[in-house]
Amino acid sequence: MPGMSEDLNILRDIGWRLWDPIGLSGPDGPPPEAMDEYDSYLLEAVGMLRNGRSLQDVIAMLVDIESEHMALGMSPDSEERATQTALELRQTLLTP
Repeated sequence: MPGMSEDLNILRDIGWRLWDPIGLSGPDGPPPEAMDEYDSYLLEAVGMLRNGRSLQDVIAMLVDIESEHMALGMSPDSEERATQTALELRQTLLTP
């Protein structure tokens, strides 16, 4: 069972690789000063899944964060990125 810091590293990898709604990640990954940019949102998503919320609820939350909270609006791939992120979070962090 991974520890908390390992979980956070996995969470960040998933968030930066699959979601990254702001588009900060470059060829060398995210800038070091922005590494924790999405932590609170991704932790909320994992918490929702652990508490039995549906995958669709988590996807909707991630899309809402991007479009409303971050005020970025909906991009053509917003839902697809949110879906891939939620699926990967569930598979990686919640599968025994």
